[in-house]
Amino acid sequence: MTVEIVFKYFPNLSEHQRNQFSLLSELYKDWNQKINVVSRKDIEELYVRHVLHSLGIAKIQMFEKGASILDVGTGGGFPGIPLAILHPDVQFTLVDSIGKKIKVVDEVIKGLQLQNVSTMNSRVEEIKGQFDFIVSRAVAAMPTFTHWVKGRIKKESVHHRRNGILYLKGGNLTEELKNYKTAEIFALSEYFNEDFFETKKVVYLPLKFKG
Repeated sequence: MTVEIVFKYFPNLSEHQRNQFSLLSELYKDWNQKINVVSRKDIEELYVRHVLHSLGIAKIQMFEKGASILDVGTGGGFPGIPLAILHPDVQFTLVDSIGKKIKVVDEVIKGLQLQNVSTMNSRVEEIKGQFDFIVSRAVAAMPTFTHWVKGRIKKESVHHRRNGILYLKGGNLTEELKNYKTAEIFALSEYFNEDFFETKKVVYLPLKFKG
C-alpha cells in the first residue's frame, strides 16, 4: 500500500505535507534495517497499519493551533509523527522509555525536517508539564495508563472537547472500560474502509477520568 491511501482520506494536505508523508516509507525502511522498530510484515503495510491508524485520531479530534500533545510510548513515532505532519502548528512531545526507539524517532524527525516535535527518552511518570491531549497506541490497559498520566492534562481547554486522552485500541473494550463512565468509543471502520480497521477504535476519555 502506497502513500496514496493517506491522500485518499486526507485530500486537503499541502504539497509540503504530501512530501513529508511520502518520505515516511523510505525513512522507516532505511532505519528499520538498522534498528527494528516496526515488524517486517508491517513495514510493507506502513501507510495503513501505522500512518493511517495514527491519523484515525484526527478523524475524531483535530487539534487547534498552539495546542500541546503528549504521545506516550511512541515506539517508532506513532501516532505522534503522522499527527505532527498533519498539524504543523501544534507542538508534540514524543516519549518512550526505550532509547533505541527514540533514536529512530529523532532521525525520522530530522529527515522530515519537522519543527514541531520534541522527544524524550523517559518514563511518562517523570515528564514535567501539562498537555491538552495525551495520545497513545495501546501501551497499557486503561487503568494503568490513566495512573501513568495523572496530573499531565491541562484543565483549561481550547477545543470543543474537554482535554483528555485519545487512545488507539482494538478488540472488545467492555471490561477494560467498565469503570470509565465518560469514555466514548469511536470505530475507525466508520472512517476507513480497509479490513485492518474492522476492530480498531479510538477511545476518548475526558479529563475527569471517572464519571
